[in-house]
Amino acid sequence: MPTVTSRPGREAASAPLRRDPWIDNAKTVLVTLVVVGHFLTIAPESAPAAHVYDFLYLFHIPAFVLVSGWTSRNATWSRRHLTQLVTVFLVPYLLLSTAMGWVRVNVSDDVSSLESLKPWWIDPSWPFWYLLAMVVWRLATPVVRRSWLWLPGAVALSLVVGRWDLPWLDLNRVIGFLPFYVLGVHLPGWLTVLLKRRVSVPFALVAMAGLWWFSAHTDTWFPTEWLYYRTPYGHLDASTEQGMAIRALLLGLGLVGALSVLALLPRRKHAITAMGAWTMVVYLLHGFVMQGVIALDLVDLLPDHAWTQVLAVVAFAVALAFFLGWPPVARRLSWIVDPVDAVRSLRRRRG
Repeated sequence: MPTVTSRPGREAASAPLRRDPWIDNAKTVLVTLVVVGHFLTIAPESAPAAHVYDFLYLFHIPAFVLVSGWTSRNATWSRRHLTQLVTVFLVPYLLLSTAMGWVRVNVSDDVSSLESLKPWWIDPSWPFWYLLAMVVWRLATPVVRRSWLWLPGAVALSLVVGRWDLPWLDLNRVIGFLPFYVLGVHLPGWLTVLLKRRVSVPFALVAMAGLWWFSAHTDTWFPTEWLYYRTPYGHLDASTEQGMAIRALLLGLGLVGALSVLALLPRRKHAITAMGAWTMVVYLLHGFVMQGVIALDLVDLLPDHAWTQVLAVVAFAVALAFFLGWPPVARRLSWIVDPVDAVRSLRRRRG
């Protein structure tokens, strides 16, 4: 998922001083794919829906994490940066996780989830795991930035962590996706230059076509649960060796997909660029709309044809993402996802 920031100024402390429209375009596209992926989970079950879902999850979270590493590569243990971890990630996590739990139980009537929601402060529920992941990854950034050897080290950690069940703070998933974050921190300049060149586009298209083909056969080799990097190998009926082999394959496919989608994005300012500064709003608030859709049984209004259902769900999800990320709307909603900054701004205006 993109660097989770609610206001453009928040990102300046942990990223280059001048905003890169290519990165903002990436954040816009990737957070939109997050919304699409989440809405596909409530679409009627069908082969097309499963195909599109698996295709997205092969690469969009790895790309999301890679971009987060790139934009966080200057993070330090300074008082300012540590304070930002609390105000930008932990405070929204505590408040919005609680709100989501209430909505799921009282609005969506998801009574079965009540027990699983109780330990939300240590076992983050969807989609808030990424906020805690960003805290862990940014705290680790000053260490992993010191040497590129942390990249193979992160790969080894990702492969090994699948042997254990670490539910607290969603550590299985945080460590599982760590290689993409470390790669983002160490992303070499020559590679970013290459990705921005038009010569990379044909190769990226071929790679994405290959992922599309592979995703059609995912269930032949392993269940979709593997794409979340959160479940121990043993719980997926795989030995340590089999689990590491599948995780290594997914890391490779995720890398190919992440680099390919970056190569296909606009390099210069575009109509979608401004939305890149408001990805926090889109990421954290779309789930509440989704719970409303569930509560109102709006999925029942979809047509019967499977591909038409998928297209309708994708179109709605994209429209919702762009509405929430539209600057006039996002500015008015930003106080929800960044209440500390909202209070500070109010005090400044009154002062």
